[in-house]
Amino acid sequence: MSTAYYAMFHCLALTCADALAGKMKGKRSQEAWLRTYRALDHRDARKRCGDKKRIPNFHDGIQKFAGHFINMQRSRLKADYNPLEGFALSEVVHKINETEDVINEFRKAPIDDLRAFAIHILFRFRESQD
Repeated sequence: MSTAYYAMFHCLALTCADALAGKMKGKRSQEAWLRTYRALDHRDARKRCGDKKRIPNFHDGIQKFAGHFINMQRSRLKADYNPLEGFALSEVVHKINETEDVINEFRKAPIDDLRAFAIHILFRFRESQD
């Protein structure tokens, strides 16, 4: 469960870094890319993936990713921190396969949508004071 969750987490960190700092290694600031990659926070990502006001505005693949991210984070926490929690091998294999499918669908989203999602995930939204 942990490995499947971390596959999603690092996919999201990579997407954020590539979308905001640049995908082409020779044409980007490595420091900016690394800083963006490392900016992803587990708790903030879960909270923003669960934003029922904004997530429905994203591409279907992004919406599925956001929902699955939350579920996999819960499963990871159970697996890593509750020794009494047991997972059947078939359940783990199913979650791994499902996670792989969700990641593949997520990566097919248009770059503009991925960039908007990266901004949503990394930056806190402030309501206007009007």
